[in-house]
Amino acid sequence: MIPSSMIRDATEERTLSTMMAWRVREFGPPEIMKFERVPRPEPGAGEVLVKVKAAGVGPWDGWIRAGKSALPQPLPLTLGSDLSGEIVAMGPDVAELAVGDQVYGVTNPQFVGAYAEYAVASAGMVSTKPTSLTHVEAASVPVVAVTAWQALFDHAQLKAGQTVVIQGAAGNVGSYAVQLARQAGVQTIASVSTEDISAVRDLGANTVIDCRTQRFEKEVQDADAVIDLVGGETQERSFQVLRRGGKLISAVSRPGQDLAKRYGVEAAFFLVNVRSECLTKVARFIDGGKLRTNVGTVLPLADAREAHLMLERVRPQPKGKIVLDVGAS
Repeated sequence: MIPSSMIRDATEERTLSTMMAWRVREFGPPEIMKFERVPRPEPGAGEVLVKVKAAGVGPWDGWIRAGKSALPQPLPLTLGSDLSGEIVAMGPDVAELAVGDQVYGVTNPQFVGAYAEYAVASAGMVSTKPTSLTHVEAASVPVVAVTAWQALFDHAQLKAGQTVVIQGAAGNVGSYAVQLARQAGVQTIASVSTEDISAVRDLGANTVIDCRTQRFEKEVQDADAVIDLVGGETQERSFQVLRRGGKLISAVSRPGQDLAKRYGVEAAFFLVNVRSECLTKVARFIDGGKLRTNVGTVLPLADAREAHLMLERVRPQPKGKIVLDVGAS
């Protein structure tokens, strides 16, 4: 008969060397997601191992799960990119971080690995968590806030006194774009649905257009830039509001270059590049009371499939970011 102490030791060792994670072995709808026990990963060069306290859920997670990612995604994979947690191990060649640091950011350029109890993250894609936020709040920030920052300042290159039209200003990226533009002294024209007008005004938009009752191209002209977070017909109509030499920057889809040429503007699509330096700037704004987060729904890690049903609108989609509380599982 095997002593109970040996069984207990073996069980504890297995628990320490493994973890629960949401895995995808084939692309498809939320039903293909499996909550499984898998080996705990080890950080390599330039990486850290994070004990995940919370993981953000974004539309890109749904695209990856469905096999519609803009990046190659070898299977099997663990879903999730946004995270907040504590560094518990370090790989070689990591500077400026240490075991015990509370960090937030994303996992890696593939945007996978965060829906788990532990995740390996590229050291250059995480930074010290805003001290004023809980882990759940911090996990709602990285991709959407950095997308807004890069759209406004890296791609549109907006400066104080210029004017930007933000299409989809009430969404998760748009709400950060409104706040960041305001902090930079950029005049913001926010296009939103009727029910979001007061919320976007409260974030600091200078002008708010009701996209259900107003044609924004009749209300705006000679804008320096458009940040497109909607795509489709809205993106095409947006060319009309720009001055010659203006910029249309989309985080959704590639703008037509024929239209850009016709209106004498620049038009570009970009994929967010989450870097520590930008995360540090965002954290400084948050801790300084200059940026507000918006967590819409918090679910335990075990309910990640429910979060994806929300992404697919099978369940009601919340206003604000969906976050998985890993500690609640």
